[in-house]
Amino acid sequence: MRAIVFDRPGGPEVLRLAEVPDPVPGPEDLLVRNFAAGVNRADLLQRRGLYPPPPGEPEILGLEFAGEVVAAGGRAPGFQRGDRVFGLVAGGAYAELVKVHHRLASPIPDSFSFEKAAASPEACTTAPENI
Repeated sequence: MRAIVFDRPGGPEVLRLAEVPDPVPGPEDLLVRNFAAGVNRADLLQRRGLYPPPPGEPEILGLEFAGEVVAAGGRAPGFQRGDRVFGLVAGGAYAELVKVHHRLASPIPDSFSFEKAAASPEACTTAPENI
């Protein structure tokens, strides 16, 4: 699959499109064909070398995504191929395919575009914590 990667910390000029291995979903995961990714502060800090991904998570940037389910693990209830979903991952949303635990994915409201859905998860999750 194709993904946006970087080899050294820096500004947007370090980003490049590359072929990387497909993510391998587990039994509680969804594999999602990604159509849109959010851009947030954590992505910018990671690209600058100031916010490493958690251990075991992809080096690919991106915490927010929106797309269609390609496959659902046997222990990922409520989802099926073709469902429009959005959600949060610990990395990897700047890629064509995203692996996400089913509990971190939600159906996209009919009135939302993929772009609007991808821009929503982090802000909607953290905003109530700051009130």
